[in-house]
Amino acid sequence: MGTKKEEYIDKMTRQLKEWSSWIDEMESRAEGTAAGMKAGYETRIRELKKKRDTLSLKLRELGPVSGDAWSTLRTGIDAARRDLKEAISAVRDKFKKAA
Repeated sequence: MGTKKEEYIDKMTRQLKEWSSWIDEMESRAEGTAAGMKAGYETRIRELKKKRDTLSLKLRELGPVSGDAWSTLRTGIDAARRDLKEAISAVRDKFKKAA
């Protein structure tokens, strides 16, 4: 079994991959929507990608740190994860209502 930090990074990396796949799927689905709706979806998807990239960057920054720095960065990662999760939930709701 790895350290708590390694386990945390693995868990967040798996979650990030899952969300990335979902974002890619939504991007594909948006391609088939009416022009007026498509623009709105594209905007939301760009925002999701930006949040995803922020979380990914923070995870990469976490790799080489330890001790107090690891705890501090984890707080930032947790906030970025919540932000992305909430944004994904909001977009899911929009897609469901439009379907």
